[in-house]
Amino acid sequence: MKHTKCYIPEYPRPQLVRADWQNLNGEWKFGFGESVKQSDALCGKLPLKIRVPFSYETKLSGIADPAPHNSVWYSRTVAGKKGKRTLLHFEGADYQTRVYVNGVFAGEHEGAYERFSFDITDYLTEDKNVLSVCCSDSNHPVQVRGKQRWKNENFGCWYVQTTGIYKTVWLEYVSDLYLTHCKITPSIKDNSVKFDFGVSMPSPSASVRFDISFDGKHVKSVCASAEDIENSVSVRLDSANLTYQVELWNTDCPVLYDADITVLSDGKECDKAGSYFGLREFTAKDGKLLLNNAPFYSRLLLDQGYWEESGITPPSEDALVKDIELSKAMGFNGVRKHQKVEDERFLYYADIMGFAVWCELPSNHFACDGAACDITKQWLNIVRQNYNHPSVVTWVIFNESWGVRNILSNESQQNLATGLYYLTKSIDTMRPVVSNDGWMHAESDILTLHHYEQNGEKLYSYYDSIEKLAAGCPANPQFLPFADGYGYKGQPVIFSEFGGTAYVRDEASGWGYGCGVKSDEEFLERFGGLISAIKRMNISGYCYTQITDVEQEVNGLLKADRTPKVAIEEIAKRNR
Repeated sequence: MKHTKCYIPEYPRPQLVRADWQNLNGEWKFGFGESVKQSDALCGKLPLKIRVPFSYETKLSGIADPAPHNSVWYSRTVAGKKGKRTLLHFEGADYQTRVYVNGVFAGEHEGAYERFSFDITDYLTEDKNVLSVCCSDSNHPVQVRGKQRWKNENFGCWYVQTTGIYKTVWLEYVSDLYLTHCKITPSIKDNSVKFDFGVSMPSPSASVRFDISFDGKHVKSVCASAEDIENSVSVRLDSANLTYQVELWNTDCPVLYDADITVLSDGKECDKAGSYFGLREFTAKDGKLLLNNAPFYSRLLLDQGYWEESGITPPSEDALVKDIELSKAMGFNGVRKHQKVEDERFLYYADIMGFAVWCELPSNHFACDGAACDITKQWLNIVRQNYNHPSVVTWVIFNESWGVRNILSNESQQNLATGLYYLTKSIDTMRPVVSNDGWMHAESDILTLHHYEQNGEKLYSYYDSIEKLAAGCPANPQFLPFADGYGYKGQPVIFSEFGGTAYVRDEASGWGYGCGVKSDEEFLERFGGLISAIKRMNISGYCYTQITDVEQEVNGLLKADRTPKVAIEEIAKRNR
């Protein structure tokens, strides 16, 4: 496996890498809010121990208590670094997070699925410092929660909730002048790349240098002023004096360029970070999905990113790699990450391994004005956070009208979906956006359909023409393809959920779609029939439900422990 130049094992933010950092994962003191006094928590006096970043509900946390608790406390000691600013980063904590350093409030954040950070320098002393974190959560379905249940027991396709810290927590040490962000936009039209960036202290003396290399060889360098809050610079990669051929990223050949980024003050280095990018373009045009102007047939897996012992937290970096390797071995070229925002290291491996990813907003489940504000803020942060990854090819806002359950005829809910569509496009003009995956689309670049018919010939008969695809299936009359006032405009079509066949061999309970199969032969016959039916349609691809079993769902191609249910090569044979 060929890593990028800036790669550091376990580093949680692979698109902006600094060498001076500390991973805070490991043993923390812990307590449930109902049994802990705040004054004790702020002093680090907590009764239990927990293994971060695993939530208390999971086995790997060391607690394994699935019962809901409204608040939890964490504590450990941390150290700053003399002459440096100390940034505290949370890759993910659910849902309301308040941070204290030496008993003093240092900041708060609301949301579950995006990274957030605090500069804690001014709260630190030279001795050991007590870092205390309080996370509050609720079971309210208006809250952005994805597949987390809002009842005390699992039901339908909703699973044990996740509370508190569930992704990496880490410290980063920087100078007063440092790079705060860098948005990387490639263009295959003129073989260029644009860097939009900011620094902590803009001034006439501040500048940023970008040194681009490819396969270990220097390509281009450019230096830009950092006098303003927002700055940008573009670089052509195909000048006549270059001795290499410009190459594009795709899933068969995931070519990446390295970028060393240096922040300077009057020519003196103040900060240095590593990044990378891929030259590629993914568009929805003339009824097709195109990767670098060539038709791209999507063979996706629905991937909810759950593990038996760790819930929605990957148990290791290797576990992320294994999921991509297994998916590719089964003949799939990408995943729809369903109702979660995966650990960013997954996107890194998708980048370097050549694997397409649909990134989706985890849903709230009922509409209100407050929820609209929350999801707008959180979604735009998610888009910005994952924008640079070449493997991310599509944004999905709502799923099956969750959070906008009356979108068929409710104008305000239609406006929310369409508004978020355009807000996403205002940040990212280089990827398709789906407003409401599965049915009742408002403004949308792709028409996506969900149908769990188990007979391939019946499925084909429902959708054997573009007119039928755009009009909706008479067998599913309540799930129209478009909301009132919206219609088909020639968008490419993806079957973004189908299959979901239950296959139970050793398990005593669980569910999937259709009458479950009892043998490898029966499963492969049904799987092959469904895949064959969709391939005969004039569409741009499909997304099979799903890669693994998840808690009560037993409709995965793999068991929850990633053991194949049938021979992987037999799945690949029918898939390809």
